[in-house]
Amino acid sequence: MKLSRYAWGILLAVFFVFDVVAQQPSTIHGEISDSQCALNVHSLTKSHEEMLKSKSGAAGNTPATCSAYCVGYLGGNFVLTSKGHVYHLDEQSLARKFVGARVKLHGVVDTKNDVIHVLAIDAD
Repeated sequence: MKLSRYAWGILLAVFFVFDVVAQQPSTIHGEISDSQCALNVHSLTKSHEEMLKSKSGAAGNTPATCSAYCVGYLGGNFVLTSKGHVYHLDEQSLARKFVGARVKLHGVVDTKNDVIHVLAIDAD
């Protein structure tokens, strides 16, 4: 039996949903940052250090202003950094409220892709 591309897409989506549903939600403590600084795109130290020292001052003077700048103007996304690990977040709008802050993030972690399906974020 030969499946069309559409059928393969549906089948893969179903497997992905069952894989995510099978995983249990967990709570991770960390900081909402940006992918640019956390993944060394604009950094050498996985931090905001270089951006905050920039003579242009565009990134501001706090981790929160730096992350907001990198997401808003440099193509970054909000991420969760926790114990030296960077997790991508599938729900950017929830993270925006906590940029630069320590948080408790409740969600389902996809360990294969380092992505968290965000269920809730609270201040830590």
